[in-house]
Amino acid sequence: MEHRLFTFAGLINPDHDFIIGFYTILCALITIATAKLATTRMRVVPSGIQNLYETVISGMLFMAKDVIGEKLARKYFPLAGTIGIYVFFCNMIGIIPGFEAPTSSWSFTLVLALIVFFYYHYEGIKAQGIFHYIIHFMGPVKWLAPLMFPIEIISHLSRIISLSFRLFGNIKGDDMFLLVMLMLVPWIVPIAPFAILIFMGILQAFVFMILTYVYLAGAVLVEEQDHL
Repeated sequence: MEHRLFTFAGLINPDHDFIIGFYTILCALITIATAKLATTRMRVVPSGIQNLYETVISGMLFMAKDVIGEKLARKYFPLAGTIGIYVFFCNMIGIIPGFEAPTSSWSFTLVLALIVFFYYHYEGIKAQGIFHYIIHFMGPVKWLAPLMFPIEIISHLSRIISLSFRLFGNIKGDDMFLLVMLMLVPWIVPIAPFAILIFMGILQAFVFMILTYVYLAGAVLVEEQDHL
């Protein structure tokens, strides 16, 4: 499909890896620029983009606190929230003709999944200690430990595939859907399909953020869960 899509970055270099890298950097710059714009002139009574960002962040924290608690939701927001907003922009840019979503590349989503994977293990070890953190992989029943330990290891490794393929598969499917629609009605803007793509882009960004919080909660709250 990559060879059938026109992209502005392809005018510079037709190599698909270059195109994905170009839009990855572009989306990062957009994410930074909009955040900077929203916080440049902070007001007690927010308006404009500051009001929009405060509303979005408040909503994200409100949903995250049900997963991990308000204190930890705020603590890990710099990672989970930034990934959520960044993935949103990466998804949205692919809807614009002439651009391609970085999240439609498995190599991009794999990197994001690996960041989350290593970070939540790091936080789990820091919160519980390496010995207690490894022990919880063995389950609550000691005689089942030889069986539970490899199952838990496989389960955690599968999260990398789950995180990366879920986002990649959905956005790649959206890109193919958009390509088909533009081929069928090239001179008419298909409003309904674009609305669906926007909704799916928002949904996938939200899912990635919430799963990041879920994995962090499973790592740092394991001691509390063991006592329930």
